[in-house]
Amino acid sequence: MGKKRKKVLVIIPAYNEGKNIGALLEKLERKDISDICDILVINDASTDDTGQIVRSRSHKVIRNVFNLGYGSGLQAGYKYAKRYNYSFVIQMDADGQHDPENVLKIYKALTTTDENNLVPDIVLGSRFLKDSPEYKSSFAKDLGYFLFRSLIRILTGRKIKDPTTGLQGLSRRAFCYYAGYEHFDDQYPDANMILQMIMLGYEVVEIPALMHHRVSGKSMHSGIKPIIYMIRMCYSILAVWIRIKILKTDQKVKPNDSLAT
Repeated sequence: MGKKRKKVLVIIPAYNEGKNIGALLEKLERKDISDICDILVINDASTDDTGQIVRSRSHKVIRNVFNLGYGSGLQAGYKYAKRYNYSFVIQMDADGQHDPENVLKIYKALTTTDENNLVPDIVLGSRFLKDSPEYKSSFAKDLGYFLFRSLIRILTGRKIKDPTTGLQGLSRRAFCYYAGYEHFDDQYPDANMILQMIMLGYEVVEIPALMHHRVSGKSMHSGIKPIIYMIRMCYSILAVWIRIKILKTDQKVKPNDSLAT
């Protein structure tokens, strides 16, 4: 008989992160985290020893035969969490930038009701809130943050300080929605997905998060990729707004909707 599944599934997309993922997994294995969390690594056709390292630590692995990209890795994790009836998902990067100490804080936020007796559907780990530890970024990235913040605020009225954070906690209702066909951007899920979920009525909150800069390996936003990414994301944000506001192709949720199954 297999081990009993926990309430939370931590999903970690990984591509050639052999130099980083072992240290990350070791920190996630501490008792207070492992008591409530299972770990799933989506090995996106890595050519290094990423897969061997994960298997040696006896964690769950989905191995892609071909490199499908970050967004596809996340959605595979959502589908897995839905299939195996997890209550929450916490997603984080494999490169060590997302400190594991954030996991318990995100879980606490996901299970805490607000003044309206609602719990969040999405908890964003933010680098830029007042109480967030100091985090320095490049001018190009700061420009992108400003642009995406502005678009979200103009289109929804919401102030989101860190619209590109990959450190997120999701309720079952949220990750089951993401697991559905055409509900998630499988290439560049970022500020566009935050906009989508706010517009559809999901409860989205931000909490301060501790993040580090990549120590080893190559970022997926290196070289001229940030410029291409910025253009594509602006287009995607506007496309999401048109799809929901004008075409009304996606159905809004209600605060009292039952959890997706």
